Amino acid sequence: MLRTPTGGAGHGTAAADERAMSIGTVLLELRDEFPEVTISKIRFLEAEGLIEPQRTPSGYRKFSRADVERLAQVLRMQRDHYLPLKVIREHLDALARGEQATLPSGGGQGELVDGRWEPDPGRATAARIGRSELLAAADVSEDQLVEWESYGLITASPEGSYDAEAVTVARLVADLGRFGLEPRHLRAVRAAADREAGLVEQVVAPLRRHRNPQTRAHAEATARELAELSVRLHAAFVQTALKVRFH
Repeated sequence: MLRTPTGGAGHGTAAADERAMSIGTVLLELRDEFPEVTISKIRFLEAEGLIEPQRTPSGYRKFSRADVERLAQVLRMQRDHYLPLKVIREHLDALARGEQATLPSGGGQGELVDGRWEPDPGRATAARIGRSELLAAADVSEDQLVEWESYGLITASPEGSYDAEAVTVARLVADLGRFGLEPRHLRAVRAAADREAGLVEQVVAPLRRHRNPQTRAHAEATARELAELSVRLHAAFVQTALKVRFH
């Protein structure tokens, strides 16, 4: 548990005001256990509904002790269990309702849904899948897969296996094909994704090389968060471009 700077429980409005902390104070409290946390990270978690600090009439955030403890729980579950934010939020909300909620296992495969990582329970422990499994799970033909591979949209390992996310890619490519978008049209999307992944790697690489083991363990959670932000930014750019063209 985080240390409480105030000595006692206190009573009344004055004591409540003393316990309320600014975002800068919260950042200082968290830094010992979470050296990579930033104000932007705290704001991001608020935007995702993980914490709900009160606001002063002028709009400044005021965090209660409960807010800080919940924030620390979120950061621990990201760091130690690699859980997506939606799973963390649902778990904490269940605990707040007094339910007996078991912490889900993290680190498994998943897919991006509406810009957020969604775990696939059926593939929680499967790092790779075979070709026949990919065809069956994505409900696509061998000819389709061969064509997509020729354009670099899906890539098998030297052993012939695939990332579990290849199922998601195959389904999306098939769905886009129904609108007349061919694999050759999607090469630019794949190239853009590779560039974005390179940017994420630039940020995460120093964390993986850090001497602090907690910081190294935080690298994957950071990569997931950056992936979420990147997808949301891409979606916003597409929506903005469409509004400009159709208005």
